[in-house]
Parts: sequence; structure tokens; C-alpha cells
Amino acid sequence: MCLRMQKQGLATTAVVGGLIIFAVKLYSYLVSGSVALLSDALESIVNILASLMMLVSVSISMRPPDENHRYGYQKVESISSFVEGALVLVAGLLIGREAVMRFFTPVLPTQLGFAVLLSLAATAMNGGLSWTLMRKARETNSMALEGDATHLLSDVVSSLGVAAGLLVADRFNVPILDPVMALVVAVLVLRIGAALVLKSASLLMDNTCPESEERIMAIMNKRRSQFLDFHNLKTRRSGDKVYAELHLRVDGGLSVQEAHDLMDHLETDMHNEIPDVEITMHVEPPMKEGEDD
Repeated sequence: MCLRMQKQGLATTAVVGGLIIFAVKLYSYLVSGSVALLSDALESIVNILASLMMLVSVSISMRPPDENHRYGYQKVESISSFVEGALVLVAGLLIGREAVMRFFTPVLPTQLGFAVLLSLAATAMNGGLSWTLMRKARETNSMALEGDATHLLSDVVSSLGVAAGLLVADRFNVPILDPVMALVVAVLVLRIGAALVLKSASLLMDNTCPESEERIMAIMNKRRSQFLDFHNLKTRRSGDKVYAELHLRVDGGLSVQEAHDLMDHLETDMHNEIPDVEITMHVEPPMKEGEDD
């Protein structure tokens, strides 16, 4: 329950922070008329939608398993992260579109010093939110939090690029730099969005979890004297849980009760050492001569 409240609290903070940041960025655009600052504000709208989605997905993911969802609802975090990546791509396309349109009618923005200062203040808030969400995402293996943190990071990158370009444009009186910087930012944002989409898609496709497999094998090898061997280890991630299964070959002289007790003992040890892994073991008798795994 505590973890759920932490996640929901962070998600709510991201939504409220996103609304404030959008208001600041929109005002900086209205003050200056800069298309680069407008593109920055447009991305903030996507950030708000993404944070709302994260809030919903975090609430759903913490529901306990039920009759229709035996493995729980945690995979919704990967779905949320995938959609957020798609929204980042949309933001990149919107920024690129605005930049291309301004290429044909370049205009030097006004009151850039004040407008850029406002934008940097909003960027600092975004950076703080991104860092907080990413830290908690790593602690909890939450793809929803990681997706939103990555999304906000893309906004920080774009905002810093916009600010730098506008200051240079103002200093040297080169209006074309406004759309040029907006276009560069669009490319950076598209790259971040593509990376997030690919990572989320790999989790939805039940990719293996190499780090968890290494830890499982290390634990099993330390207890090798209690069984003959183990094989066919499989892992997949769903939200902040790793589901694993393996085949455990035991002495044929063990009774069903003894084999079951051994399996329970190993599963308990596994849970104590790597609590984010839920493992299922299938007990097998010794191999017969000429038999393959």
C-alpha cells in the first residue's frame, strides 16, 4: 500500500507540475512570439496527457490479481510507457512541423531575454520532476514512472536547445536560427521517443531478463548439493515483477512430499534473496539413458 501511495503521489505531482510548466511556457511564447518556444509549449501539452495516463496506469497496475487477470495488472505500465513513447514522437513531429513552416517566414522574436528566463525556470522544474520520477522508477522497476521520466527528460533537452538557439539568434540578429533550433530539437525528441517505444515494446513481447537469470543461476548453483541439476530457465517481466520458471531434476528416491518440500525451500530462498522475482519450479526425475532434456 505504501508503494502504491508513493507511485500515485508522484504521478499526481507530475500532472500538477505539468500544468504549471505549460502555463509558464505558453506565457513565454506569448511574450516573445518565438516558434521555438511555441513548440516547447506544445510538447508540454503532450507531457500533461502522458502524466495523466501514467496516473491511471499506476493505479491499475497496483490492483491485486483476480479471476480474469491471474498475473495481475502490472503489464499496463508497459502499455502506458509505449503510448508515452508514441506521444513523444507526436510531440517531435509537431515541433518539426512548426519549425518547417517558420523557415519560409523567419521572424526575430521579441523580449527574448525575459521569455528565455521563463522557459529556463520551467525547464528547471521539469528537470527536477524527471530526476525524481527516474529515481523512483529504478527503485520500483516501474515502466510507467520511467516512461514519464524519459518523456520529461525529452522536454528538458528540447527546452535547453531552444533557449541556447534563441539567445544566439538574438545576439547575432539571425532570425533563421529560431526555426533551425526548433528542427534540431524535433530530431532529438523523436530519437528519445523511438527509444522509449522500442524498450516498452520489448517488455510487451516478454523479452528475457538477463540480470535476473544470472542471479537465479547463482542462487541455484550455491544449492547444487540439494538436487541433481536444473535447466530450461525462462524469465519475463511484467511491471515491477519478474516471472521465472525452471525445471528441477531431483533424486529419484525422494518421495513426492520430500521433492515438494525441497522445491518450496528453494522458492522461499529465491524470494528472500530476489523479492522482485516470482519463480515456479517443475520437478523432474533423473534422466534415463539416452534421454535428452
